[in-house]
Amino acid sequence: MLWTGEREAGRDRDRIVNLSDGVFAIAITLLVLDIHVPDIPENVVASELPAALLALWPKYLGYFLSFVGISTFWMIHHSIFRPIRAYDRVLLYLNFLFLMAVAFLEFPTSLVGHYSEEQVSVVIYALNAAVASLLLSAISWYAARGHRLVVPELDEEEEEEEEERVRRLQGLAVPVVFLLSIIGISFLSPMAAAMYSSWLLLSVTDPLVRRLWSR
Repeated sequence: MLWTGEREAGRDRDRIVNLSDGVFAIAITLLVLDIHVPDIPENVVASELPAALLALWPKYLGYFLSFVGISTFWMIHHSIFRPIRAYDRVLLYLNFLFLMAVAFLEFPTSLVGHYSEEQVSVVIYALNAAVASLLLSAISWYAARGHRLVVPELDEEEEEEEEERVRRLQGLAVPVVFLLSIIGISFLSPMAAAMYSSWLLLSVTDPLVRRLWSR
């Protein structure tokens, strides 16, 4: 079933985006709840508090990486839904599956914070992020495929179509980075995989994909 009435579709599309924004807001807020104030006897607080705070660095790192990751997902999700003017059940299901992956990210973030040197923690983290990225790419592909759900005027312009292809390639590059972190670096150092083969490495992925595509 496809909803295309201009007023109705626009209003319902806004409901989809607003619900998604709510899930993003809750998911990004819950991340900090895993960082607890150290429980130290009052008579030794002055001497032990600095070391106890420093020992929480894996939790700080997990919070930072996941905050950046969810923010990145939100920006991509926003750019994908900007041209969408109609929707159907498949788009709804894909979006709900993506939101489920985003909401679940707090759990592997907590795993990395508690067991930063265990490979299984990084594997679960990377798989979660890779699945979320693939679902984002699926949403973009499904909405734009055959001018299905996006604004017709945008799809008719060659420049916009080119930009859409680049965005899809960038979206597919994300799970590749995370899966490589599982197959490669995590066997040597799980924390290195979490740090360097995850969100931080993605900072160079988008411009690299765009540069290679333009050749």
